[in-house]
Amino acid sequence: MKKRAFPIIAFIILFVFSSCIGDKKKDKENNTPEIVTSSDEQTQNDTIRRCYTMNVLEKHMIKTPDLRSKMEQIEKRCQAFITQRKEGKVEDLDTIIIPTILHVIYSNEDENISEAQIQSQINVLNQDFSKTNTDIDQIPEEFAALASDIKIHFELDSIIRVSSTTTSWGTNDQMKFSANGGSDVINPETHLNMWVCAIGGGILGYAQFPGDSPTTDGIVISPQYFGTEGYLQSPFDKGRTTTHEVGHWLNLRHIWGDGDCSADDFVDDTPLSDTANYGCPNYPTLHCDSNDMTMNYMDYVDDNCMYMFTDGQMARMRAVFTEGGGREGFAKNLE
Repeated sequence: MKKRAFPIIAFIILFVFSSCIGDKKKDKENNTPEIVTSSDEQTQNDTIRRCYTMNVLEKHMIKTPDLRSKMEQIEKRCQAFITQRKEGKVEDLDTIIIPTILHVIYSNEDENISEAQIQSQINVLNQDFSKTNTDIDQIPEEFAALASDIKIHFELDSIIRVSSTTTSWGTNDQMKFSANGGSDVINPETHLNMWVCAIGGGILGYAQFPGDSPTTDGIVISPQYFGTEGYLQSPFDKGRTTTHEVGHWLNLRHIWGDGDCSADDFVDDTPLSDTANYGCPNYPTLHCDSNDMTMNYMDYVDDNCMYMFTDGQMARMRAVFTEGGGREGFAKNLE
């Protein structure tokens, strides 16, 4: 699929000022409690997927003046890697091992999720990022040849449990600091940190992009959307919220580009779209004069209706492990 070409600076502008569904709350101070609301009618329904990654990025851009330039450099490296790969000048890396640290922060026993629930999520990640998920055969013929094995394997390194009186953490990264009653990040240059805690506001999760502060690096997921067994809430009970947020952590944007038909996710083989899809859409679903890839992990559909990454998304994710890609510290963990 031919996508529109955008200069790097246009990417950064769009990247910063796009947002997920929900209001963009700008807190006066980092420790100000956050009330998450939305004027979008769709977000009034708790069965609608809500990710807050782009909103968090905008906040971080405001707080961290040099983040923009860091992300510009990472994007230049990403585009160079993709070009070199197309020209056959670089080979794809072998499977990369991602050691994963779970910070479980709970205010009740439901939120103190079991090891079985945690392992079920690790299993889903390993299936989704290796194209061994059992629902891969549901991809329509139009997109089937584009589905890709990302060659990433996740290994549970450790589980840290913290009891807390906080019942709703919001999206200000407060759960990432023990001084706030949360849990400090551990070895972010070589480990994926996941915080499982009640976010509130109907938000399922959010992630941090490469290049941002190592003190807050990782992803955050509400416990009822984490894994496939235990304390769960349908229709987000198949572990795909974490797959989606890890995609962001590896530099993927939402598949519709967080804008209209002139916006892009900067992946050549995903169709342009001007909106997120929800629920379980019928195929074909048409936007921007092409069929949407609604079953892509980076859309907003229900867990049991998303089941693929593309080869272009694979190249974009793999680029972060190369020198200057933002997550090069993981490249030594080859299987």
